[in-house]
Amino acid sequence: MRVPNSVVLPVGTHVDCCREEEVEEKRRDIMARIAAMLAERKSNLAHFIDNLEGSEEPEFYMDQWERLKEMESCTLTILNLVAVNCTDHWDIKKLEATILEHVKNEELFPEVVRVLPPVYRQVEAAIVDIAQSEEMADHGMMDLQYLLSKLSQCEHLANLGRELLQDILRYLHRIGLVVWYEEIKHLESTVFLQPTFLITMFKLLVRYRLVQQLESIS
Repeated sequence: MRVPNSVVLPVGTHVDCCREEEVEEKRRDIMARIAAMLAERKSNLAHFIDNLEGSEEPEFYMDQWERLKEMESCTLTILNLVAVNCTDHWDIKKLEATILEHVKNEELFPEVVRVLPPVYRQVEAAIVDIAQSEEMADHGMMDLQYLLSKLSQCEHLANLGRELLQDILRYLHRIGLVVWYEEIKHLESTVFLQPTFLITMFKLLVRYRLVQQLESIS
């Protein structure tokens, strides 16, 4: 909701746990809830903005007003929910095809036709090589400065600067090749070259009915 012109594809899982007629009923319910949530958000933002503008000394609230106006301008495009059975390989392929179809839609993503500078591809290929090398630890975590020094050892990347690398890492983070939490102070200097490691770790920590499982332990 804080990303300008963002596109959201809702995905409903566990279709195998529902009857066929329930799937469409739940799909409509979820989409209706999303629409209601967005309408409520828009109404709340307008209410807060009106309150600030109607205050006795609105100049004291200019920063808040600007942030609210910025949030108000962030539009969301909500695509139709895709219902999948995660135990069915073909359903996963169907979801993949749906995502690719949307991503290639120039109306949704006007920048999809933008050509990346060659250095982006060169850094991407070099990072893949580093991630797959025998010296890379299974967790795939690497210090940002150390990654820069490793990349700079490549002949065609000798002049790669930190600022350009950060721009490229933002792109690689968006496409899912790496994970870089630059907005988190304790993680801004760490790059995860193996995102699957994070998924495995989160699966151990975040579980369905985790609270009930813990409470069942005497």
